[in-house]
Amino acid sequence: MDATRAVIGTRYRAFLSYSHKDARFAARLHRRLETWRIPRAIVGQPTLLGPLPPTLTPIFRDREELPAAADLSEEVGRALTEASSLIILCSPAAAQSRWVRREIEMFRTVAPGRPILAALVPGADPSCLADLFGDGEPIAADFNPVGDGERYGLLKLVAGIAGVPLDALVRRDAQRRMRRVIAVTLLSVLLMLIFAAVAVVAVDAKRQASAERDRAEGLVEFMLTDLRGKLRGVGRLDVLGSVNDRAHAYYAAQDLEALPADSIERRARLLHLMGADEENAGHLDRAVSKWREAHRATAALLARAPDDKNRIFGHAQSEFWLGFAALKGKDPATARVYFEAYRRLARRLVAIEPENLTYRQEVAYADGNLCTVSQDDKNAAPQARVSICRSALALMQDVARRTAPAERDAVMIEVGNYHAWLAGALMMVGEFKEAEVQYLAQAKITDRLLAGDPRNMDLREIAVVTAFSVARIEAKTNRTTEARARLLDAQKAITAMRAFDPANATWAAHGKRVERLLSQLETKGTLE
Repeated sequence: MDATRAVIGTRYRAFLSYSHKDARFAARLHRRLETWRIPRAIVGQPTLLGPLPPTLTPIFRDREELPAAADLSEEVGRALTEASSLIILCSPAAAQSRWVRREIEMFRTVAPGRPILAALVPGADPSCLADLFGDGEPIAADFNPVGDGERYGLLKLVAGIAGVPLDALVRRDAQRRMRRVIAVTLLSVLLMLIFAAVAVVAVDAKRQASAERDRAEGLVEFMLTDLRGKLRGVGRLDVLGSVNDRAHAYYAAQDLEALPADSIERRARLLHLMGADEENAGHLDRAVSKWREAHRATAALLARAPDDKNRIFGHAQSEFWLGFAALKGKDPATARVYFEAYRRLARRLVAIEPENLTYRQEVAYADGNLCTVSQDDKNAAPQARVSICRSALALMQDVARRTAPAERDAVMIEVGNYHAWLAGALMMVGEFKEAEVQYLAQAKITDRLLAGDPRNMDLREIAVVTAFSVARIEAKTNRTTEARARLLDAQKAITAMRAFDPANATWAAHGKRVERLLSQLETKGTLE
């Protein structure tokens, strides 16, 4: 069968197959392929796969787009039959996945002659290609930095899916990127010049200071939001860093007493954003510097209008970020100080507007933060741990009751976690019976959510971990028969999860743990 006849009647441009361990990379690649636009100069040109379309949609992503069907193999087979090509994400996990191997075999059976494309995920060795395809391995797009890299690897896949020569895409993509880089770079330079000019005018002309400051800060906000997205899109992270540094230097030099409230509010919001960027990049010290600046700004705002709910909310976020930074820095005592301040402000918000669900959830989060801190704080009184964790649970349950049914499941996962945190605090004071009640409450929530979403492996893992905790309590209270039965059920669940993804290291560790617990139960009659 030739390539032209192979695509007649197909529904998908490609079928994306991958191991569950590579799901994050698969989602990103799927999004980039479906949003890729073919250069206008070659759209409509004839290829072996038909006239070249402007986009590559739709692309089928396995295990993401399958409906809840009784016969999964039938759904996979239909999708494979309706795909013009097959993309395999090659990695050690994929090489060990029976699911991926089966999809390769099925595609070769139902669609002989259609192209099979391989994408080597970052960090994977090319040897996994031979493991998956043997001697007949296809030409691969190597996403490793020392291989094709992300950009060139993506172009290889696009060329294979579209059925066009790779060099045609490379030339036009280089031209398109160069035009974008030039345009964005010129825009950033122009904005910086305008920013400098506005600053000079603000100093030299008192009469126009307020208007010019607003323009300058508006430009800064644009540079840190809209411009940031454009710079990231063309890889100009060097310019992005310069923009952040200039904006921070500008705001750090301002006199808070002389600034109007709107300027301080904008400054604080942008500093929160910049701090989050720094923390995500692994620079906690730089993030703390930004958050301290924001804290100073929101404190000044609150001092001017102590009963303004927007000012209270803004300063609450500053207290949270500094508490978060202290917790990340392994300083629970300092984290507690900031989280308690965050809780006081959140409670003030609820007092001002009792029916505001966002404010109520802020209070629940505040107590949840203090519950988390108490677990790591060796100086915390045992009963104080129990009290704050119980308060956090009650608050989150109240939020769940008030949340619309269509949006309640996400809140109920938090409720389940708060049950488990309370159970941990109760275990620390030897109240095993009530701790078991809390763990079983989490299990009940998890089971209900699983009934509506049986393929959710995160929920299944929560169920397994909860089973470990309940079994531990049963063993400590001389109910070894119940503990053994619960562990055996957990073992069956882990076995099923590992069959779905044998390469998942976390699930493998759960499997070893349940074996160790069963052995302890047999030899010692209890669990450590």
